[in-house]
Amino acid sequence: MTHTRSGFLIALITLALDQATKLWLYFVAEITTWTEPVVLAPFVSLTLVWNRGISYGLFQQSSEAGRWALIVLSFAAAVGLSVWLTRGVHRAIAVGLGLLIGGAVGNAIDRLIYGAVLDFVHLHAGSFSWYVFNVADAAIVAGVVLLLYDSFFLERRRSAAPRG
Repeated sequence: MTHTRSGFLIALITLALDQATKLWLYFVAEITTWTEPVVLAPFVSLTLVWNRGISYGLFQQSSEAGRWALIVLSFAAAVGLSVWLTRGVHRAIAVGLGLLIGGAVGNAIDRLIYGAVLDFVHLHAGSFSWYVFNVADAAIVAGVVLLLYDSFFLERRRSAAPRG
């Protein structure tokens, strides 16, 4: 049960960090009034992008029905992942699921409030430009990576370990 609590705590922390950064940028830094990106380093800048789709801007939704479909899908995914988390998972899975749950709920809240997800971190190098993302997106990617790592490496070790 310890890993389950840790996973939900990670989900809560992820959600809080995601929403705190977005609220600060929106209301304090007033990112919607910026006319130019703010360069933080030669490879990263802050810029506002309203994402009406999912990761990497796929499946852009211009209708209210599409927006609500993504909201329902995000919350349904969070519920399904939460059920998985309660089923006695290992540490890496609990952390990965917590990151996914927090990220999914964070982006769903944006869709509810703003009608789109507030993305703001832009990675780039020379002429290469990565997509613009937020804390929730980074958490979702990290969560997927952890689940894949567990599946391909840690599960094999657990299966191969002698049972005693």
